[in-house]
Amino acid sequence: MYNEEEVLPALVSRLRPVLAELGVPHEVVAVDDGSGDRTAELLAAFRLGWPELRVVALRRNSGHQAALTAGLDRASGAYVVSLDADLQDPPEKIPDMLALARAEELDIVYGVRADRSSDSGFKRWSAGVYYRLMRRLAGPSVPAQAGDFRLLSRAAVEALKALPDQQRVYRLLVPWLGFPSGRVTYERAPRTAGRTKYPLGRMIRLAVDSVTGFSAAPLRIATWLGAGAFVVCLGLLVYTLTAFALGRTVPGWTSLFTGIVFIGAVQLICVGLLGEYVGRIYTAVQNRPTYFVRDDTAAEKSYDAAAEETDDAAAGETDDTAAEETEVRVPAPRG
Repeated sequence: MYNEEEVLPALVSRLRPVLAELGVPHEVVAVDDGSGDRTAELLAAFRLGWPELRVVALRRNSGHQAALTAGLDRASGAYVVSLDADLQDPPEKIPDMLALARAEELDIVYGVRADRSSDSGFKRWSAGVYYRLMRRLAGPSVPAQAGDFRLLSRAAVEALKALPDQQRVYRLLVPWLGFPSGRVTYERAPRTAGRTKYPLGRMIRLAVDSVTGFSAAPLRIATWLGAGAFVVCLGLLVYTLTAFALGRTVPGWTSLFTGIVFIGAVQLICVGLLGEYVGRIYTAVQNRPTYFVRDDTAAEKSYDAAAEETDDAAAGETDDTAAEETEVRVPAPRG
């Protein structure tokens, strides 16, 4: 979550009773992705009355997929459900996802949006284009209209954690694993409060990361663009020689200008595509962590438990020392 102070009360009021009704031990890992509002303060207040809530605060805003990675790295349950804080994905579907996973022995259960009428027309159109493109590049295993609301088994989580990818797009990585999967459909609701954290720029960045991180097709497109430019150049060469033979060399300025602009545009596109892949290689070689944790409340609990054990051990040593001193002070019996 990032700057979600307005929606947090509604999230807690809906999520907590759903998990309580499951009747199984659970933990809620809330990842604060470097929020600048009162999100951290509210999470600390909710923790006072909700012992199952664990807060992982990142040092800076690392991005949606990095925050998901932080949550998956620290979740310890047999099943892990990822859920955005905006409540567009209903937490009331979690019991259905868990029941389906147990009944059919599935490792992955996707939350699939059956209705996106709450989204704008542009967002519905762009989402449709994105999923069609991803299914074409990554294969039909990518479920259409499935975002980051999903249930994963422990085996699936460990498989994801073992992957070396730096810039992860879980919408493609999870289907790529090939684990048995199912789906639960739901109607996507409008945002409960606050404003979207996925503007057009981030949507484009997600699409670029998805394509360049999962397919070499853009490089092949660059190859075909180069081949097409070569054919156009051959046509222009024939036209130029014909014009020269007929003595019409002066009127060729338009074709020359068009050819130069076209070839320059193709070259820039190809260089840009190569730059995207070189940038990913550079990031992978650097091997920098995708996030840094500022605070983890689970570490505080571990520290408190260790402190109690230390105090108990010190108290025990004090008792033993007192007993030894007592034994020393007892006089020997007289014969």
